[in-house]
Amino acid sequence: MPSYASERALQLLRIGSGCADATFRDDQENAIRHVVEGQGRLLVVQKTGWGKSFVYFIATKLLREAGSGPVLLISPLLALMRNQIAAAERMGLRAATINSDNQDEWTEVEAKLGFNEIDILLISPERLANERFRTQVLAGIAAQISLLVIDEAHCISDWGHDFRPHYRLLERIVRTLPPNLRLLATTATANNRVMEDLAAVLGPKLEVSGGDLNRASLSLQTIRLPSQAERLAWLAEQLATLQGHGVIYTLTVRDANQVSDWLKSRGFNVEAYTGETGDRREELEQALLNNQVKALVATTALGMGYDKPDMAFVIHYQMPGSVVAYYQQVGRAGRALDSAYGVLLSGEEESRITDWFIKSAFPTRQEVTDVLDALEKEPNGLSVPELLGRVNLSKGRVEKTIALLSLESPAPLAKQGSKWQLVAADRKLTHFQWFC
Repeated sequence: MPSYASERALQLLRIGSGCADATFRDDQENAIRHVVEGQGRLLVVQKTGWGKSFVYFIATKLLREAGSGPVLLISPLLALMRNQIAAAERMGLRAATINSDNQDEWTEVEAKLGFNEIDILLISPERLANERFRTQVLAGIAAQISLLVIDEAHCISDWGHDFRPHYRLLERIVRTLPPNLRLLATTATANNRVMEDLAAVLGPKLEVSGGDLNRASLSLQTIRLPSQAERLAWLAEQLATLQGHGVIYTLTVRDANQVSDWLKSRGFNVEAYTGETGDRREELEQALLNNQVKALVATTALGMGYDKPDMAFVIHYQMPGSVVAYYQQVGRAGRALDSAYGVLLSGEEESRITDWFIKSAFPTRQEVTDVLDALEKEPNGLSVPELLGRVNLSKGRVEKTIALLSLESPAPLAKQGSKWQLVAADRKLTHFQWFC
């Protein structure tokens, strides 16, 4: 079992932070020691900007220097992965990712894994559902993995503000892990219901390290401006005097583009950042990091974990769907500044938008029944195009229903080639039934 090297840990903190006199924050070193010494599964619940990534990067470096195997990090967003890889490399870690955006690099990454030339591999939870990844990559390194890190762990829980269904695959994986394998989960947002879910998925002996979630450097303000015209005018007026650089969050892609276009017409150097931004995402993330734009007008595509320590403001064009989501987003600001601002604008359309997101987030009971009935009548299975011919549902609703059903444990259906087949005679659903 690797022993904890306190002086080396502090040296790595100073290298990673770029601050020669940096010291550990409350409980930070204790968490690193806990992981390195293999004291059991650990959940770290600490405020945004506390430095949760330092815990797993320093632990990774210490484990690798002691001769342990590579670390697997589950991370929810590409923007966050890019931040994490840059941070890991500053600490001298060999970091790599396998995701939908870098298919041309997969062969090289897999080869390096085989030669033990990667210290930490970052993947999205959706990658765990990919058969090729599980059989050709994960199976080959599973026995060597020294630490499993689950970042933004609240995504596991459907009570969490950013529930990601594929995080539920971790439940199956964790059950197969050796009981002594190191496991570290981190989040800034976990209420009691989320904590209960995490304990159920990650293990009953999950130890929790928590701290004060207050951010003294962040000044918050709420302004009610019912119409979008009023809010657009307010943005144009305030952005002219607001110091520094930041993010303006909107609830929808349409609003992000509209706000961005309006501010550009008023002479501001801003850009829209959404799930539809495509190949420009990395360029825009870097532009904000380098203060080359005044602000990104973003949906939650920028979301969790985007780390710009000197971000001076976060403005919400509309109220987010929950207090927890707001805390995560506004927490991007003021991490390395004495003062920063979070301004929450509130309008008349946000309840309608939020209600739509809530209603469309999960398949209805009828949609589940329709899909299962169609599959039950076809023992050889149906492809998605074939299912569309059997049920009165859109492609998006069919795909959402299938995706969530396939993540059940046990799953009532499975994919064989291009077709989905019903595999469970008993259609009782263990978890999914709660959504309907």
